[in-house]
Amino acid sequence: MPTDSPAPADTPRTPPAPAAQVPAPFPERAALPDPGPAPTLRDPDARAPGPGGPPPATPRGYRAVFAVAEFRAVFAAHLLSLLGVVVSELALTVLVYDLTGSPLLSALTFALGLLPYIVGGTLLAGVADRYPARRVLVVCDLLCAACVAVMLVPATPVAGLLALRCLVAAIAPVFTGTRMAALTDILGEGDLYVLGRSLLRIVSQSAMLIGFGAGGMLLTVLSPRGAITVTVVTFLCSAALLRFGTQDRPARATTGGGAGGTLLKESLSGARLVLGDRRIRALMLLFWLPAMFVVAPEALAAPYADAIGASPAALGLLLCAMAVGHIGAELFVGSALSPRNRSRIVLPVAAVGLLPLLVYAARPGLPLALAALALAGAGAAYVIGLDQWFVDAVPQELRGRAMTLLTAGLMTVQGLGMALAGLAAEFFPVHQVVAGSGIIGTVCTLLLVVEVRRTDPRRMSYTEERDGADRHVTSR
Repeated sequence: MPTDSPAPADTPRTPPAPAAQVPAPFPERAALPDPGPAPTLRDPDARAPGPGGPPPATPRGYRAVFAVAEFRAVFAAHLLSLLGVVVSELALTVLVYDLTGSPLLSALTFALGLLPYIVGGTLLAGVADRYPARRVLVVCDLLCAACVAVMLVPATPVAGLLALRCLVAAIAPVFTGTRMAALTDILGEGDLYVLGRSLLRIVSQSAMLIGFGAGGMLLTVLSPRGAITVTVVTFLCSAALLRFGTQDRPARATTGGGAGGTLLKESLSGARLVLGDRRIRALMLLFWLPAMFVVAPEALAAPYADAIGASPAALGLLLCAMAVGHIGAELFVGSALSPRNRSRIVLPVAAVGLLPLLVYAARPGLPLALAALALAGAGAAYVIGLDQWFVDAVPQELRGRAMTLLTAGLMTVQGLGMALAGLAAEFFPVHQVVAGSGIIGTVCTLLLVVEVRRTDPRRMSYTEERDGADRHVTSR
């Protein structure tokens, strides 16, 4: 299994081909002009400069990611479908409330966007490795478009709307896990992959800020079903971008022959293999645990705003602050830090990322609460380096299933964290619940950091080498 040290973006992951045998240069050849540097493997379109000309500038950082045409298609598809999903969530919630007048069913519409993730991510994870990635992504988009199209039919009952919402949510982790695994084919397994994942996360955070605002504006001029129509269009556009903008690559798993009868078995066996590996399990939990506790202030933003006498506009700021901090920190870490430094900050930043929530113990006013939330959001920047560790730890044949399970677990624990925070707020003041989440989450994360350090392949190989040397000395 590869080590967890991040590889430079231009490091090939396959063994280099044997060098061709070139005869020793004759004296007259030494006088020939230097032809200049050869194009690199990472930039197939590069050309050797002419005599005396400077070498072409190679884009770096996020610009290098956007220089890859396939990634631009994936990025545009992600942006379109994500905005459509956010708009549809808002519109569907309003539609269910208009049809039933029930706040419970309206809230349940939101919850159903999270709960089925674990079902789809566990039972359908085998799809990500069993079939070609492009086919899986396009079919997922088309299935989601079909489900949303049925929601537009006036005769669809409320139960049908909720069932279709569940189906879309069950498909989502398969799509996301497959896309995450496909990025390693498009961008490689080094720094470009890490920055590509970072850009998609930034889009996700931004869509939460922009999408709900856009959805609210659409609902002022369109009916809820009219706004939902936008989602059908975005899913279809996403499918077209992925179909015609990405290459068709073979499936990762070569076993099973595509027989549908063993899909469930492959999905569950993949989950067992992923969670059974100590290193992968520790890294996956490092994605999950901080995310589970950091959602407490967002889940309790409305009651906290009421407790401190804040206005509805202040409530919007409380909901946006963490996303703003996350976006700013991710952009800084992705553009200003080298891969080595991103790797170095993973464990320290993860260990302290929830500490800003302790400010809530003093029941802060709006300015201090916003600062604490922005800092807590910035704490998520450790995930950039963790992405590299995770892709290095997971074997290629398990990558699609591992990333599908990672996505499903991440969404599920966030939903669970929100529910637990709400339950605790029934018995304790809101500010104490948020501060308690920071304390408990920090303790759990510190224990997990110790486990991640213990499973570091470099640390383990050094320990085994040292123990072997000790045994050799004592045997004399």
